[in-house]
Amino acid sequence: MANAIDDDLYQRTKALLEPGDVRLNGAIVHTEYDGSEDVQMMQATIDAGDIIAEHSGYDPQDCYVYSGNDDTDFSSNQHQGLTLEDEAFVWECQQLLREGSFDIVIYYEASADHEAILADIEALGFDVTGVEGK
Repeated sequence: MANAIDDDLYQRTKALLEPGDVRLNGAIVHTEYDGSEDVQMMQATIDAGDIIAEHSGYDPQDCYVYSGNDDTDFSSNQHQGLTLEDEAFVWECQQLLREGSFDIVIYYEASADHEAILADIEALGFDVTGVEGK
């Protein structure tokens, strides 16, 4: 990792992927967006989510973003990508403002094409760190 903060974020992200009912991988999308650029940061989240949907076998047009505003189990910058048909899990993320800019920690089922997801997010112009679960 480039510095201790990135290493800390990497380790915390890896902990989110610990074995559970579903095997997960993740990505840390590093943006330059500051706290005043929440619209751009949300668009980056949607764009990354669409990439994950595509590489998970879903049409992004058949998915939506659930922000949990009516759910006490969600924090203010936590979002899920779900399918329209049956609300199946596609991805989940936390948007973290760290040292003046947002990092998007997003995770998804390990069956998705992890390397293609990382490459396509990089193609959007973001630095991205892949995190593989166990």
